[in-house]
Amino acid sequence: MNKEKILIVDDEKHIRRLVGDYLTHEGFTVVEAEEGQEALEKLAEDSQFDLVLLDIRMPKMDGFETLQRIRTYSEVPVMFLTALDNEKSEIQALNDGAIDYITKPFSFEVLIARITNFLKRNRPSEMEKFGRLSLDRAKSQVYIDSKLVDLTQKEFDILEYLSKNNDRIFSRDILLDRIWGISFYGDERTVDTHIKTLRKKLEDCGSYIKTKRGMGYYFEID
Repeated sequence: MNKEKILIVDDEKHIRRLVGDYLTHEGFTVVEAEEGQEALEKLAEDSQFDLVLLDIRMPKMDGFETLQRIRTYSEVPVMFLTALDNEKSEIQALNDGAIDYITKPFSFEVLIARITNFLKRNRPSEMEKFGRLSLDRAKSQVYIDSKLVDLTQKEFDILEYLSKNNDRIFSRDILLDRIWGISFYGDERTVDTHIKTLRKKLEDCGSYIKTKRGMGYYFEID
């Protein structure tokens, strides 16, 4: 579950709520501001924001001025979400220090992917070692000895969940609930497929993921 806090700044309430709902569903903490001055006040009160999503066309203070004022006291990453689809505005935003520039209308799936990937790259390392495996939980990366293993996010999530609960056996249903979410309606055999692929990618370390016949899967170092 993500723990990052994101400030959404947009004078359109329905945009704030839609984006906020998507981010909340992904596990982020969301705070809203309807214009630039309110955003500045919230950032001054709380230095723990990990990202600001900022509109450009807002009353009283536009997004460009808001970003310039933010930069006088904070280096919080700022990503523009705007209807201004022109090169000049995008260049100005990036030159002023924005990390990205996304135009409306946008795909929420793409937005979530960009936010998640940016924050993942910038999380401090949280490495834990299990035999020959090293898991960087913050960056969702796995190493065998010093070699990076190319896992999908779901494969990493399975490995992370089993390894941090290595004294427990989990059924397919429990893993579907914990990894895919309670709204998942697919075949429970998808767990078997992912674990089979995961074991193959982990090579010799794939043996750390055990099967208890008739019960489920668990993690144990040989």
